[in-house]
Amino acid sequence: MYDRILLPTDGSRGNSRAVDQAIGLAGETDAVLHALFVVEDIPSAPEMSDGQFQARLEQIGEEAIEDIRARADDAGVEIETAIENGDPHRAILEYADEEAMDLVVMGTHGRSGLDRYLLGSVTERVVRASDVPVLTVRVEDDQA
Repeated sequence: MYDRILLPTDGSRGNSRAVDQAIGLAGETDAVLHALFVVEDIPSAPEMSDGQFQARLEQIGEEAIEDIRARADDAGVEIETAIENGDPHRAILEYADEEAMDLVVMGTHGRSGLDRYLLGSVTERVVRASDVPVLTVRVEDDQA
């Protein structure tokens, strides 16, 4: 059913349930799991113009990817990893297309109303624009 599963991560603790689901599905279907972290290009304060902020985001991404790699290895799931730069939802959609993903598994906070409008939602944008199925896994707010 699934040969290639994409798991975008933002490095938050709350994403753990989505990681569990993606690893479980990959194990059950003998799929290759692709873990992706997107370093968002965010303008930073002048005092951080030497790249400290971007470097910290890259470090968070590397730590998140390594955590997922260790969990996948423990479960006997084949994994490929990537760190990309850019707009998160666009980078996720491009990766899913370029790597011919069968499924995307993402965490979501399940916000609604004004919270969703003000904060935006990478997951919602991916769900709306993806050509492949997207499994959303609810994240409890106290885990994020």
